[in-house]
Amino acid sequence: MTLLVLWRHGQTEWNAARRIQGQTDTPLSAVGVEQAAESAPRLAALRPTVLVSSDLQRASTTAGALAAITGLTPAYDPRLRERGFGEWEGLTHPEATTRWPEAFARWRRGEEVDDAGVEEIDAVAKRMAAAIQETADAAGPGAVIVVATHGAAARFATVALLGWPLLYAPMLGALHNCHRTHLRHDPVRGWMLDAHNLP
Repeated sequence: MTLLVLWRHGQTEWNAARRIQGQTDTPLSAVGVEQAAESAPRLAALRPTVLVSSDLQRASTTAGALAAITGLTPAYDPRLRERGFGEWEGLTHPEATTRWPEAFARWRRGEEVDDAGVEEIDAVAKRMAAAIQETADAAGPGAVIVVATHGAAARFATVALLGWPLLYAPMLGALHNCHRTHLRHDPVRGWMLDAHNLP
C-alpha cells in the first residue's frame, strides 16, 4: 500500500510568538532548523520515494533537511500552502480577538469564517487533497510519499482524503512542529488513517 506522510514544518518565530502565519512566507527559526534536522532521519528510515513540499520557505527548508540525507529532489506545489488567513496574518490571537471577536471565536471552535479574507475550509481541503492525490497517482502503488506542509492544511487534507466531514478536522488535534500524520492507501478501501502527531 502507498504510505503518505504529512509532515508539518519546523518552528518559526511567529509560531513561538503565537502569531497567525497563514500564507505569509516566514522562515524557520534556529529552533525550527534544529527540529527539521532531528526529524529528518526518522522520516528517512521510512525509505521515502517521493518528496513534495509547499513552496513557502518554512516548509521547503524543512523538506530540504530530508532531501539532504535521502538524495530526493523535492517538488514544490503552492496548493500545499497553509490556509490563507487574510487580515489576521501577523496578528497574535489576542489582537485578532479584539478586532474580530465573533469571527475569531468561530475559528477557535473549528467553524467556517466568512470575514477578514480568511480562506474557506472547503477550498483548503480541495486544493490539498487534489495536490496529494495527483502525487500519489503519479507515484503509483507502494510509494512512500512525504509531503512537507503546514498544520491546518495537513488536518484538512487528512479529513478530505478520508472522506470525513471537514468540521471533524479540529478533533484530530493540532499537529505540532515537525510532527506528522500517516495515511495508507488501500486499492479497495481507499485512504486510511495510521497515526497522527508522530514526532
